Amino acid sequence: MSRIPTVALNNGVGIPQLGVGLYKVAPEVLLDLVPTAVDAGYRHFDTASLYGNELALGRALGAVLEDGSLGREDLFITSKVWNDDQGYDATLRAFDDSMVKLGLDVLDLYLIHWPVADRGLYADSYRALETLYREGRVRAIGVSNFQPGHLQRLLDECEVVPAVNQVELHPWLQQRELRSFHAGHRIATESWSPLARGRILEDPVLLELAARHGRTVPQIALRWQLQEGLVVFPKASSAERLRENAALFDFTLDDAELGLIAGLDRGFRSGSHPDDVQ
Repeated sequence: MSRIPTVALNNGVGIPQLGVGLYKVAPEVLLDLVPTAVDAGYRHFDTASLYGNELALGRALGAVLEDGSLGREDLFITSKVWNDDQGYDATLRAFDDSMVKLGLDVLDLYLIHWPVADRGLYADSYRALETLYREGRVRAIGVSNFQPGHLQRLLDECEVVPAVNQVELHPWLQQRELRSFHAGHRIATESWSPLARGRILEDPVLLELAARHGRTVPQIALRWQLQEGLVVFPKASSAERLRENAALFDFTLDDAELGLIAGLDRGFRSGSHPDDVQ
């Protein structure tokens, strides 16, 4: 496969534009999945304390690093603080717990998983992330599932502009208003559920584009996201799917085709709306 390009975050840290999402990936799968993904060219792995697989990921990363083919600087690891651990001190404790499980000294990216605005703790949690960033324990900090109002509060009350906001994004939910806000503040957009949990696989426009290019619908959807400048990490649990998801760099969607996909937005969410997560 072609080398996966790197996107520069607002603090200059480079993040591989294509990674592997580990939501609902069983721990016992990771010991084989991670080296397989590395062999396929992946360097970016996205996990969270909620996923219950940080310990297994840490062991798999340790095995990859032990064989000497890659150095720690070649890998990009993301984790997230869960809702129950929000608040300044609790966030710091949660970070320490994640780092023990991951077996890392420095994390590449640490995120607040959801704003859970009714609890009123996300600004305090973000201040904890700022502390970790200043101490050099994490290379970049950001958020997940934040809407413009949540982001604006951080911009008003905190000092470090979030490097990323990780949100549900796919052809049926393109988040253009939010992405415009991101662009205005140099916040990178990351996509979770980039295939709408499989809901888009029978979309007639995407099927036609897939046939035109001799590709699969997932490859068309992921290629669109790359060309939109997004950071994307589809879930994969098999070597075949890992390779398929990575075969995105030897074809291009033209402007007319991008326009067709732009017309698919219907505001459909396959996951929760941020306002509904408490």
